[in-house]
Amino acid sequence: MIYEKCFVKFCFFAFLFFSGSRAVYEDSLTSRQKKLEEIRAYEGTYDPMTSRIEPSSKESYTITADRLREIRQYLMYPYYDYDNDGHRGDLEMNINTQNTQVNKQLTFLLPFFGFGLNYTWVSINGYLGFSDAPFNWRTYPLFFPVAEWPDSPDPSFIGPFYSKCNIGQLRPGEDENQKTPGVYWRLERDLPSRDDRLAVEIRERLKWDIREGIVGAAIYQPKHAIIVTWKNVTFAGGSVNTDAKYVTNTFQLVVTTDEIRTFAMFNYDYMTWTSHTEAGGSSDEGQGGVPAFVGFNAGNGTRAYEYTPYSQSLYIRDLAVAGYADDKPGRHIFRIDEYVLAGSCRREETLKQYPLVFSPDHGNMLGGTLVNVTGPCFETSYRITCQFDTVTTEGEVLDKNTAVCLMPQLFVSGYVDLGISVNGGPFYWSGRFLVETPLTTAEGVWFTDDSVYTKSPESIDINWLAGNLTQTHGATVSISLWGYRERSILPEIVYIDMLYDGVENWNREKEPFTISTADFENRENTQFLDLEMGFIMINLTEPEPAFKLKKSTAVWSHPIPIAWYFQYQWTEIYGDNWEINMCDKWIESDRNQRNFAYEIPRCPCLLVQAISDRGRFLPDFSCDKDGNTKCYYHYGASHCVRSALPNKDGAGQQCCYDRNGYLMMTSDQMWGGHPQRAHNLGKSPYDEANKVPSLSHWLHDTVAFYSCCKWQSEQSPGCTVYRFERRASQDCVGYQPPSAATTFGDPHMYTFDDLQYTFNGLGEFVLVRTDSIRHVLDVQGRFERIPENYMGNSKGSMLTAVAARDNVSSIVEIRKRPHDAIWRYHLDVINASSTLQATFLTKAKSSSCSPLEPGLKSKKIWVTLESGFIYPFHLPYNDTRGLFGNWTFDPTDDLVLPDGTPGPSDVTNLEVIHNEFGMKWVLDDKEDPYKAEAEYVNMQNGIVAGIVLAVIIPLLLALLCFVAYCRERVKKQRQEESDFSTYKPSAYSTGVAPTVKKVAPVTVSQPMPMSTPVDIEEENNQMKDETDYTSNHNHQEMPNHNHISRSSSSASSTTVDNSSETTFGVHSNEPEVTYYTGEPVNDKPVHFQNIHWGVEDTRTPSPSSSMSPHEVKRSQTPSSSQESAV
Repeated sequence: MIYEKCFVKFCFFAFLFFSGSRAVYEDSLTSRQKKLEEIRAYEGTYDPMTSRIEPSSKESYTITADRLREIRQYLMYPYYDYDNDGHRGDLEMNINTQNTQVNKQLTFLLPFFGFGLNYTWVSINGYLGFSDAPFNWRTYPLFFPVAEWPDSPDPSFIGPFYSKCNIGQLRPGEDENQKTPGVYWRLERDLPSRDDRLAVEIRERLKWDIREGIVGAAIYQPKHAIIVTWKNVTFAGGSVNTDAKYVTNTFQLVVTTDEIRTFAMFNYDYMTWTSHTEAGGSSDEGQGGVPAFVGFNAGNGTRAYEYTPYSQSLYIRDLAVAGYADDKPGRHIFRIDEYVLAGSCRREETLKQYPLVFSPDHGNMLGGTLVNVTGPCFETSYRITCQFDTVTTEGEVLDKNTAVCLMPQLFVSGYVDLGISVNGGPFYWSGRFLVETPLTTAEGVWFTDDSVYTKSPESIDINWLAGNLTQTHGATVSISLWGYRERSILPEIVYIDMLYDGVENWNREKEPFTISTADFENRENTQFLDLEMGFIMINLTEPEPAFKLKKSTAVWSHPIPIAWYFQYQWTEIYGDNWEINMCDKWIESDRNQRNFAYEIPRCPCLLVQAISDRGRFLPDFSCDKDGNTKCYYHYGASHCVRSALPNKDGAGQQCCYDRNGYLMMTSDQMWGGHPQRAHNLGKSPYDEANKVPSLSHWLHDTVAFYSCCKWQSEQSPGCTVYRFERRASQDCVGYQPPSAATTFGDPHMYTFDDLQYTFNGLGEFVLVRTDSIRHVLDVQGRFERIPENYMGNSKGSMLTAVAARDNVSSIVEIRKRPHDAIWRYHLDVINASSTLQATFLTKAKSSSCSPLEPGLKSKKIWVTLESGFIYPFHLPYNDTRGLFGNWTFDPTDDLVLPDGTPGPSDVTNLEVIHNEFGMKWVLDDKEDPYKAEAEYVNMQNGIVAGIVLAVIIPLLLALLCFVAYCRERVKKQRQEESDFSTYKPSAYSTGVAPTVKKVAPVTVSQPMPMSTPVDIEEENNQMKDETDYTSNHNHQEMPNHNHISRSSSSASSTTVDNSSETTFGVHSNEPEVTYYTGEPVNDKPVHFQNIHWGVEDTRTPSPSSSMSPHEVKRSQTPSSSQESAV
């Protein structure tokens, strides 16, 4: 009967709804057409950048320079509240106070904070989200990432104005032809392949706004764009009796990507309120309290970027008049694909150190790289000083956001500080700049063939990339020759001669310039005749006027022999065989220097050993089986390796292997590897002779190869001395392969002594630890659960991160990126708070991260992760601890506990290994104060939410009401029939007194241990043997059971006073301490043996009861044995 009545009501309301829907639709269509006519008449000539109506034309379109200049004057990008059919265009009608966000699916990859995303949420609350919105707004001010994650939600979002908002209204009397207040969403895909007018204008406008608005985007080409606009949104909680609904903000978020780089643009049109009422804002104007959050959050407890000083401060009022990206107040641009880099100047007044954004972030040690910097807000009258490491140079202001610095020559490699000073002030703004060696940096000038390396070439063809010098067409360049020498403790880079001047700088990457050596036949450079190596430098003839610098940008070649320039002058002095004289001079000089060959590591015997010994040897970039296979200096070799690090004097080792994998020796041929007096990477301090990166190596070890062997015969006296005496290959006698410890799988452990065991740990553990007088080293690993795969969830764990620190280095951490974040990079390598991405074998040097010198009883280990990054460590013999064991060549003593005592010996017992060894090496925050949190956590998958059409919402609501009403009636009838079995009876409503229990005095020194499965099984068996004491309600006394005493016999330090027994029953013989158990009592026989109440009794004990605090806690939380007994 109930269902029939509900169905009749539902059909009646459905009939009324559909009978009026057609008339409403016809009226709506007429009004939309009328509205379109009014808009067109008001706007006049159609302009897609300013119109309210979305363009419909798909005709091919070509933009002119004047039109591009015109549309770039606008602050806001286009958004439409109507289309040509009269519908609401980009306006999101489903977003309102009750439904605050809608899901949007993307058909392209959007990189954000390292993740590749293809979904998003657009919210009324001023953000574009990439995860579910938080369930509740936290206390103010907001802090991201949320420290309590995962217990509290941590949303991922881009927030130009992250605050609680409502849709506002236009003030009476305002222009009625304004766009409708609300939230607008527009998505433009595949811009490069489209030629319609809207796509072309958005593409060109975005391209130049990004290129000129942020450093490092000079060649950016937008592929996709998202335009989200919040038009006239007001603050939540505004008073209805005031004009709060007219107090509104209008701002816009533009996100553009080429699926590799992503940029976000914040455009603030006008801003009149700062805070909603829950954050302390006033209810009439939205002022005061804690203003909105402005910035970015990666979500899931990982990373965040708060845009200071505007976010959650009074400076938020300046958003609409600050920024000055593209010289427009109210525009702020960021790069957000891997990290957030701000492209707009900021005023900072509270700190002493601010991040400097610059591009490029690396340069050749020889100098000449133009660096664009963004940090403080500049004025054209400001005097800018740039400091690279300890060398200062003058910079120039380009606009309010950007200044330029020209990198000077530096005798250093690796990361250095780059800072700027304004008007002679402190260097508050700074960042980390990578100085590359002349051999490891990309070639700025390269050679078409190998003629530059021959003794007497007639011509040399050179190429360079014109855009590296200037983008100005018709510019000319100068080509000069420079040399390097070490005549004292101070190295010298000297200018030799101007080769050519006024050379056209156009298309030189395809059309080489030819240097004729005959042009230098009559040159005289008597002061430079001792120079044998140098470089070719190309710079602008006149410095770029736009940069206002006194010097020009420059590009350099790699180090080269310069005999082609000096050959005519050397012939006049030494004769036609001048190379013999040059070789003899080098041999005499090298004999007078310190012998170094006995101090460097021995070469591995076989190629397979050299490849495996990655802690001590790295591939030689001049002869690499996975890279440069030309092997110009080692003909016939398949692969060469160099010692990874120099020794204390800066020397290194080189080992080459033939196609059969055997070590090549200079005693057999001149192409073998040889010891090197100067390591290619240099040695700190780098500004001393024999320690300059790349240049000292070329001067002492490479140039002589040309004059002694390459330009003479292999059996000549000079080459014989070079091969057998000065640079003789070292054999593998005395080479000891390294001991390696590894973990793989889920995970399987192999110690240094090759002991094998399995340990499924979760958390962070000590892999290797040594703490002696000479060595201090910690290597720690993070183990996480194996991700879910096609077989479902796995209970195994895997190594996902490794961190290490020795007694002289900073912390180095290597993290495997999660699956959703390896679309571009596979690893994060973090050194002293600087993060690199690693996709293949690389080496980044840092002066703050130096390895320990090898000792008499030391050995290196290396840690290799998925993408192949390697970091070596030195380990002392018989002084290692951790999961990788004690290295003594004896596997029986590998498992040592942290206190130094031996661990379990049976590695086949997984439970014993886990509990009695592996878990003993787990880390906590107190033991490991520099433990880093996980940088990345798998971001939850996007939820595909269907958009419900507005015309069927009333129908769905009626159906839901119908179903809910009927279910409630049926449920109520069933509950009335089973009240006794559903609700807990009250002891006060019966004629039987409530049950009481006596509690023995208890002293707790630490928490009670949880019952083990064995304990539970014993208690269950005990229950089966016990008598049902409460079933007959005969008020007889129950036997005594001291369950608390049984618990105290475990490993816990809980103590119990056994002088007073604990009794259970309806009436206690010794009612000294009583409490209500909440057990149901009724006047009918009830069997309670298998009943366990899940509802906690909240009734207040009787006044006669007296408990100590420990007893109350104990009573409210009974032990597992007491619950089982009941």
